[in-house]
Amino acid sequence: MIGLVEATLVAFVLLTALATALFRDVLSAIIVFAAYSLGMALLYTYLLAPDVALTEAAIGAGVTTILLLLTIAKTVRPSTDALFERIDVPALVAVGAFALVLGTLAIPGMPAIGSEQAPVWSNPDVTQYYLENTYKETGVTNTVAAVLAAYRGFDTFGEAVVVFGAAVAVMVVLHREEFT
Repeated sequence: MIGLVEATLVAFVLLTALATALFRDVLSAIIVFAAYSLGMALLYTYLLAPDVALTEAAIGAGVTTILLLLTIAKTVRPSTDALFERIDVPALVAVGAFALVLGTLAIPGMPAIGSEQAPVWSNPDVTQYYLENTYKETGVTNTVAAVLAAYRGFDTFGEAVVVFGAAVAVMVVLHREEFT
C-alpha cells in the first residue's frame, strides 16, 4: 500500500509537471520545473536511489535551471496576457488512459520498498558476491564505488557523458567573447 510520504511526493511531482506544461510565462515554467526536479530528487531519495537523486538534483534542479534562466536572460521574453496554455483534450485523454492503465496494472504488482519480495533482496547471493569479491576483482576497497565504476561501468559512463554534456552546455551559454 502506498504511504502518505510517497503519495505526497507523487502528487507534488505530478502537479508541478502539469503546471510546467501549462504555464505560458517561460520564467514561471522554469521555476516550476526546478521544483519538479527537486521533487523527483526527493522521490528518488525516498526510494533509496541516492545516486539517481544526486544526479537529478545536480542536473535537473541545478544545471538545467541555470541554463534555462541564462537563456531567458539572453533572449527576449514575449509578453502574454494568458497565464496558462489551452489544454489539448485528446492528449489529456491519452495520457490519462495511460496513467490509469499504469496505476491499475503495473504499480500494484511492484513489491513494497524494503520488501523481501523485491528482486534485490530475493537473491542475497548477488549482494554477498559483491561484498566478497569486489576487492579481488577490481582492487577498489569501497564496494559501492567498485560496483558503480567496474560492474556498472557502462551505466556510470553514460551518466558521466550526461554530466559532461551539461558542463559543455553551461560553458557555451556562459561564453562571452573578449578581444584583448
